[in-house]
Amino acid sequence: MSNSTTGEIQSTPVSAVDWEPPVPPTNLIFDDGEPLESNRHRIAMNALIRSMLVAMANRRDYFVGGNMFIYYSSQQIRNRDFRGPDFFVVLNVDGESEREGWVVWEENGRYPDVIIELMSPSTAAIDIGVKKDIYEQTFRTPDYYVFNPFEPESLQGWRLDWERGYQELNPNPQGWLWCQRLGLWLGTWEGTIEDKPGIWLRFYDQQGNLVLLPEEAAFREGALQQLLRLLAVRFGQVPVEVETRLRTQDIHQLEGLVEVVLEVESLEEFINQLS
Repeated sequence: MSNSTTGEIQSTPVSAVDWEPPVPPTNLIFDDGEPLESNRHRIAMNALIRSMLVAMANRRDYFVGGNMFIYYSSQQIRNRDFRGPDFFVVLNVDGESEREGWVVWEENGRYPDVIIELMSPSTAAIDIGVKKDIYEQTFRTPDYYVFNPFEPESLQGWRLDWERGYQELNPNPQGWLWCQRLGLWLGTWEGTIEDKPGIWLRFYDQQGNLVLLPEEAAFREGALQQLLRLLAVRFGQVPVEVETRLRTQDIHQLEGLVEVVLEVESLEEFINQLS
């Protein structure tokens, strides 16, 4: 069944798997010594991880990881098949525990709710082949996406249907894909991260607002407070409803409104300009 707003496919919620190996191993390896494909891949991964700190600011019951091993079976351990997803989120778990990796049998059988693989020419076949099959059939991860940081049009995603497996998601008019488990859109954004301009994979909220990185959120808050102080100096106390509306503006809009405050003659005129 499709949702009329987002177009995602409804599926039966994933339940915890009650499983552990007969004798859980203790000599697990958590570092394979292999770097990400490129510096752009590293920046893209860290941006996704750090944006979760803002998107989940009011929650402590989640874990987000990247380029981190996920141990899920004794056969996997014997085969030394350790490489984990580039980005993953597990919801409704203890978010305060320190973890070197994600060990399923130590996490009450919990697998990731969302996985994103940052592809390259050398990994694309695996990411949409073997790995996709594992995430679909073994992990039963509800939302899976792939994206090549060097190819802006490469974003693909799948939503798990409990009976039919992964069903490919259709993009919205902006080319974004809905992530049901996070309640967020996933799409591209053009800008600069870590002094590197490019087109990056970012999260957006349900209203289409960019989920900021922590440093972006801090910078935006500074611009907002500067604007509120300027309004107070010119027109006295700023009504709560005006501040609420200003909090919906992005950083560029806030910077532009500084000039508006200096030009208008009254708070009412500013509010009309804001509309």
